Amino acid sequence: MTENKENQQKNVSENQEEIDLSKRHFIKTAGMTTGGIVGGVLLGSFISKPFKTEKYEPTSKDEHSHHGSGSNNTFTEAMQFFTRSEDLMTLAAATEIIFPEDENGPGAIGLGVPYYIDKQLASPWGKNTDDYRKRPFRAGESPLNRGDIMLSGLRKLNEVSQDAHDDIFDSLEESAQIEILQSFEAGEVEMNLVSSASFFALLRQLTLEGCYADPLYGGNKDMEGWRMKEFPGAYMSYTDVVEAEEFVKKEPMSLSDHM
Repeated sequence: MTENKENQQKNVSENQEEIDLSKRHFIKTAGMTTGGIVGGVLLGSFISKPFKTEKYEPTSKDEHSHHGSGSNNTFTEAMQFFTRSEDLMTLAAATEIIFPEDENGPGAIGLGVPYYIDKQLASPWGKNTDDYRKRPFRAGESPLNRGDIMLSGLRKLNEVSQDAHDDIFDSLEESAQIEILQSFEAGEVEMNLVSSASFFALLRQLTLEGCYADPLYGGNKDMEGWRMKEFPGAYMSYTDVVEAEEFVKKEPMSLSDHM
């Protein structure tokens, strides 16, 4: 009996290690494929959040955290683009997998990324208002605008989740969510009028924007994304520290602080 129990514990430990490795591999490779460089910096370095040294302690554990098996997130801001709460919940779960909360700081949900994406898709940018949209389309282009691509992709996530696990994406275990998102990233999921890889690339782009854009645009809540990178934000001048010999850590400042 003791030997069987030890074997079971060993198997559980090995399975958890496989899940952790799968997660780390997904996060690493998510930034190394299409669109993997933003401003000359690999997305993998953004996701790993290497510059924060203090251990992150969430102020409200249940307010933003998501750990699979169904989230209990309560979103209080009004939705501008999404009309179905389940779409926003699916979006939140997917963004948290791409940018998870860890000891360095909050994840996508804690940073308000779902609301950032909601606001962007509700804008003219989400409707591709300024883009040429007449046929014929070049190879790889889609007749769908960004908002349509996002809705189609999120609902396809739930469809694939139901088929594979008999449950919606938001309620799946983290390992299952990662596996499904990997299949979208690889373009293995059939979608109408757009590839699953294009949907994933848009989702990843918006997730990282929401983590690091100025809070004025709806994400990067409390400038925590900047704090994790020790990025000072929207300072108009650095004359007070330009001649300093040592690195000067400045409290982040948003564009809204100048208004």
